[in-house]
Amino acid sequence: MARQVTSTTLAQAVADHLRMRIHRGDVSPGERLPAERDLAEQLGVARISLREAIRQLREDGYVEVRRGSTGGTYVTELRRPAEAWRARMREQVGEMDDILDFRIALETETATLAARRHTEAGLVPIRDAIAALSGVIGRTAFRQADSRFHVALARAAGNERLEEAVETARGELFSPRDLLPFREPVEETLRDHQAIYEAVAAGHEGEAAEAMRAHLERARRQLRFIVFGAADDAEWPTA
Repeated sequence: MARQVTSTTLAQAVADHLRMRIHRGDVSPGERLPAERDLAEQLGVARISLREAIRQLREDGYVEVRRGSTGGTYVTELRRPAEAWRARMREQVGEMDDILDFRIALETETATLAARRHTEAGLVPIRDAIAALSGVIGRTAFRQADSRFHVALARAAGNERLEEAVETARGELFSPRDLLPFREPVEETLRDHQAIYEAVAAGHEGEAAEAMRAHLERARRQLRFIVFGAADDAEWPTA
C-alpha cells in the first residue's frame, strides 16, 4: 500500500534530525547539545524553529533543559523514548525487519563499493574506528565508536547519497541497550568490524558484502531480543 503524503513543518524536520542523531548514538545520554545559537547556525534554521524542535524533543523525553552555570539542553537517559520505540516496533508488525532488510541492502552495497573504490586515505578512519572500539569503556563510547565505523565505511564507498541513506536507516533503528542489563559485545563487534575491514582493504567485494550481511543479521537477532524477548542463549551482537 502506498504511503500517505504528509506535511512536515521545519521544526518537526529539525526534531526528526536531532532524534535520528540520538538514535544513532552521535549524541549520547548525559551529553549537552551545542548552544542554541551555534546549533541553529549548524542546521541552517531560525532559532524559533530550533526552540520548537527542542520543545518537541522535551515532550517526547529525549532532552531536558537545565538552568544555572552548567545549564543547557542535555540528552536524557532515554528510557521513556526507548520504551515508546519498543512499543511501536511491537505494534507495527514487520517494521523492524523491513528496516533491517533495507539496511542490509544498503550496507552490503556500501561494503562492496568500499572494497572497489577505497583509497588508502579512506581506510584510515575505518581503522581508527576499530581502534577506538577496542579501547571503549562504557556504553556511550561503544555507541560512538560503532557509529564511526559504519559512517567511515560509507564514506569510503564514495557515494554521498548512499552515505546519507545509511545514516538515515541507522537512525530509524533506535538502539536502546540501556533497557537491558548486559555487557556491550565489544569482542564480537570487533571481530565483525575487523572482518569487514580486511575484506574491504583487500578489495574482495563479495567477502566484504557477506561479512556485512552476517554482522547485520546478528544485529537483527539482538534487536528482536530487545523488542520481543528471546531464548536465554540469544547472541548479543550489535551494528
